[in-house]
Amino acid sequence: MLPAFVYWLFRYRRTWQSTAVVSIANPLLFLLAIGAGLGTLVQGDVEGVPYLRFLAPGVLAAAAFQNAFIDAGFGVATARGRERVYQTAIATPLSPGEVMAGHLLFVGLRVFVGALAFVVVMACFGLFSSFGTALAVLLAATLTGIAPATVVAAWAVTVTDFPRLNTVFRFVVMPMYLFSGTFFSVEQLPDPLQSLMYALPLWHGADLCRSLALGTATLGTTTLHIAYLGALAVAGVLIGRVTFRKVLYV
Repeated sequence: MLPAFVYWLFRYRRTWQSTAVVSIANPLLFLLAIGAGLGTLVQGDVEGVPYLRFLAPGVLAAAAFQNAFIDAGFGVATARGRERVYQTAIATPLSPGEVMAGHLLFVGLRVFVGALAFVVVMACFGLFSSFGTALAVLLAATLTGIAPATVVAAWAVTVTDFPRLNTVFRFVVMPMYLFSGTFFSVEQLPDPLQSLMYALPLWHGADLCRSLALGTATLGTTTLHIAYLGALAVAGVLIGRVTFRKVLYV
């Protein structure tokens, strides 16, 4: 696993400067434009807090989720297909499971770094009451990204045409981004859609990040969200061990 992780780190050293700038600029511009700009047009509070305080943790979770899909989906499909990185890796003593684990560890690092940049920007807006709160939200956002990343990677290694990835991103990821409590409370949706959102991972991540950031988290709901996301991450790893072995040992 470690050699595979180190390989991705060596690749990342060529691009980390540009991605670091984007990781800071995106949340800064987004919070300024939507939260401090358009958000001022929102009449009253949302769930008892100013709109910016409601919006920021949800966008943090959604950004981690979206970045995880891009890194795990397109990254894995490219490594297996166009670049044939995986085929080269298994010609060494590395097993498919180790190849998967090394890449997922790197994806987790990317999610963490992106979430850290977002949390720093949120802190500059005065959206955390303490360092402990910021740290808890950072870990929650990282889990929100890692959980679906394992499932996406397990599927993406089987994908041979990139339009399928684009289709899933457009018709699955983006609707979740918009309707899973990122910009408004899911309680405003019709009952059938509410039930659907509650069953999806991004709602669990957004609600976890928001409740921690606002200081409204309870032991029961926090445990539920962590258990859901943790179980999803484990399921993705278990499925990935099968799909990576099946695809790479041909």
